[in-house]
Amino acid sequence: MRIVYMGTPDFAVPSLEKLIANGFKPVCVVTGPDKQRGRGQTWSPTPVKEVAGAHAIPVLQPESIKDPAFAAAVAQTDPDLIVVVAFRILPPAVFTCARLGAFNLHSSLLPAFRGAAPIQHALMAGVKKTGVTTFFLKEKVDTGNIILQKVLAVGPDETAGELHDRLMILGAEAVLETVRLIQTGEVEVKEQDDRLATPAPKISREDARIRWSADARQVHNQIRGLSPVPGAWTVHDGVLLKILRTRLASDVTSGPPGSIVSADKRLEIACGRGTILAEEIQREGKVKLSASDFVNGYRIIAGDRLE
Repeated sequence: MRIVYMGTPDFAVPSLEKLIANGFKPVCVVTGPDKQRGRGQTWSPTPVKEVAGAHAIPVLQPESIKDPAFAAAVAQTDPDLIVVVAFRILPPAVFTCARLGAFNLHSSLLPAFRGAAPIQHALMAGVKKTGVTTFFLKEKVDTGNIILQKVLAVGPDETAGELHDRLMILGAEAVLETVRLIQTGEVEVKEQDDRLATPAPKISREDARIRWSADARQVHNQIRGLSPVPGAWTVHDGVLLKILRTRLASDVTSGPPGSIVSADKRLEIACGRGTILAEEIQREGKVKLSASDFVNGYRIIAGDRLE
């Protein structure tokens, strides 16, 4: 089967490697442009391009996916199937050129959390389970017929970074299984129920501002859902602080929202209801620190307020 694989970041690497290891080496890989990285601003390939290069797979790196020349280049590979994992939104001219169709891997249980940030929004909503979905592409984003889903339990203190890494591995299994189903003609799709859809748009800076007036569990979920990036933030005495890991401390209100309850070897903060313990904190432009190291090196005392 002639497969064209499309993906760019680390999340797309295990799926590509899984396909190659199981005899589904793509005839072409499509990925994002090389970028300048690091202090020296040296040009670096995407993680997916590095895997493609190691296996001598031809690579396309379109500047614009809407360019008719890109659609033509994909069509020239004569694909049976297009597999999309963490790539851009494709125009119909591209995803309709494969004989058996095109499918995408999405890191939620669709129709829940449609959009660019499903992992973050799922954790911020406090879900106890999530998973991955493969579905055939349609013009409207994340609405196509579902091929299969795999479910994963979510830990109460799990961060977006930790969940991302587990879904990345689970997603690779789903991609391989989906390709096999399509190859054998055993696919049985299920339409999404739009009435159950929830949005998961890109996270804005304002979304990441910690709202201390919320109850402790909501604050905890917001913080872990945005860790490690972009990082939930607050301000203390004009200094921007990112709080990257917390746990629930008490369900008793212990002061005005955002006030420091304790800053002696630990950092306990009051919310609208209850308190949380901040376990990892990062000052703007600095490295992240444990709570004990942070309170030892930064002046913050009980009674201070976080904006």
